[in-house]
Amino acid sequence: MTGIDPSVAPSGAGCVECDETGGWWFHLRRCASCGHVGCCDSSPSQHASRHAAGTGHRVVQSYEPGEDWFWDFGTNRVVAGPVLADPQHRPLEQPVPGPAGRVPPDWQEKLN
Repeated sequence: MTGIDPSVAPSGAGCVECDETGGWWFHLRRCASCGHVGCCDSSPSQHASRHAAGTGHRVVQSYEPGEDWFWDFGTNRVVAGPVLADPQHRPLEQPVPGPAGRVPPDWQEKLN
């Protein structure tokens, strides 16, 4: 599939924008083009899909342990993809939602 670079490592352990602003996330997605890690569309800020819309990088992979599926925001479909550079998921010690210390007590009410 075009637009995927399997050699690019993820940008970090959590959502780039949430880390910059002190936000929190439900689940994480990794851009298959540039490695940007953003929060999922159930998260309050939906940074992964915003990244896709702003950059044209349509394909993300789940950045959750035990998940290896890819999503194409252009077609809104699950797609096949290659093994991407390590690490394959967020740190196991990082809670869901995360990160620790920034998730509000009423987080379930804030999901999209």
